[in-house]
Amino acid sequence: MKTTWRHARFQQPTSELSMTPMIDVVFLLLIFFVCTASFQAVELVLPSNLLVSGTSDMAAPVELPDDLEQIVVEVVPAGRGATWQVNEQPCDSRLDLEQLLVAIAQIDSSLPVVVDCDDRVPLGEAIAVYDLCRAVGLVKVQFAAEAE
Repeated sequence: MKTTWRHARFQQPTSELSMTPMIDVVFLLLIFFVCTASFQAVELVLPSNLLVSGTSDMAAPVELPDDLEQIVVEVVPAGRGATWQVNEQPCDSRLDLEQLLVAIAQIDSSLPVVVDCDDRVPLGEAIAVYDLCRAVGLVKVQFAAEAE
């Protein structure tokens, strides 16, 4: 029985690569990207050119408020609905409110808007005014709160 023993110094090198370090690096990169990724959905208002039936291309001229440092939209209950005032300028309908907000957004969409709702106004109306402000392009929309 013949056995050969060779010293490690005299063994011939092999061309095999060890995959363990590469797999470790791949897992580390995977963990890094999962931890640093943002899983929050991007919120955007998509523009559309839809025309609602009964609307026309000709809009009535809109009077803008004199003071355009801050826009205050007051929502006050009136009967079953609500009335709106923009910087103490009354709006007769939601369409008038929308036209006024569109005109303000075209001038400067970064103006801060404060939605000041009366306590008796339904929450749905407050959210509708907030959504309307965001839909016309105003980016800084906040609700007013009373200091206690």
